[in-house]
Amino acid sequence: MVRTQDYGVTLKLYRTQFLVDLDAENVGRVLKLDSIKQGKMWRGMDVLIFNSWHWWTHIDHIQPWDYMEDGNRLYKDMNRLVAYYKGMTTWARWVNAFVNPSKTKVFFNGVSPVHYDGRDWGEPMKSCKSQTQPFYGRKYPGGPPVAWVILNKVFRRLKKPVYWLDITGLSQLRKDAHPSAYSGNHPGNDCSHWCLPGLPDTWNVLFYSALFS
Repeated sequence: MVRTQDYGVTLKLYRTQFLVDLDAENVGRVLKLDSIKQGKMWRGMDVLIFNSWHWWTHIDHIQPWDYMEDGNRLYKDMNRLVAYYKGMTTWARWVNAFVNPSKTKVFFNGVSPVHYDGRDWGEPMKSCKSQTQPFYGRKYPGGPPVAWVILNKVFRRLKKPVYWLDITGLSQLRKDAHPSAYSGNHPGNDCSHWCLPGLPDTWNVLFYSALFS
């Protein structure tokens, strides 16, 4: 938590990669696709900024859950896009039930793309490694990620106003903006995180403009 003395603004980071609940139970760590009890921590804020996608695709030792739960059924795994849709639908229900638009302004920072497959921008033998130029063109050849399509579908279920910071398309153009082989914390070819300073600064400019528009 950070509080600015000059402006009386308090910033709080609530780290929850999936927005829905991740609970430790007797069987192990359970990702509950239809539960969002932690949402009680978010009520009454002046501004809420949500984001979730990156961690839904993680597997093996970096996967932070052992089971998924939907209703009363446990799953060792399921299609991650299906799981993402279920989880984001639970989040949308929470927004509809608990957000007071006269008090709280809600934002959702959209799907951050990756650049592991050069076929997405017309260079099938390449990834983000050694890329030094953005993609130049009016339309990104790979089209929107499926997660973007799912999020678009979820937003149609919202009855309360949520500002979608749709950073996906502009970020797809920046195949050159990843750490690639130069990330100290992620050995190998990192084409999913972003260099700082860099593209996320553009996201912040867009958020600032939307916040005060």
